[in-house]
Amino acid sequence: ALKDHGQDYLVGNKLSWADIHLLEAILMTEELKSDILSAFPLLQAFKGRMSNVPTIKKFLQPGSQRKPPLDEKSIANVRKIFSF
Repeated sequence: ALKDHGQDYLVGNKLSWADIHLLEAILMTEELKSDILSAFPLLQAFKGRMSNVPTIKKFLQPGSQRKPPLDEKSIANVRKIFSF
């Protein structure tokens, strides 16, 4: 879609929910396999552009809502779930 559209965004010429969802899918996939984008330069460039949008960049910082730091309550909950 990025190649066919020829723009920086998936829909039109401005940021949309489609862009946000694609970025999140990329980030989640990279958490499992860090080099997943190595053969996809358009997606690498897309991730770079989206990750530098000021509000998104702030959201991706450590301690943000996307990945809040683990606290004692979170750790206890994980231990309860996995029974250790």
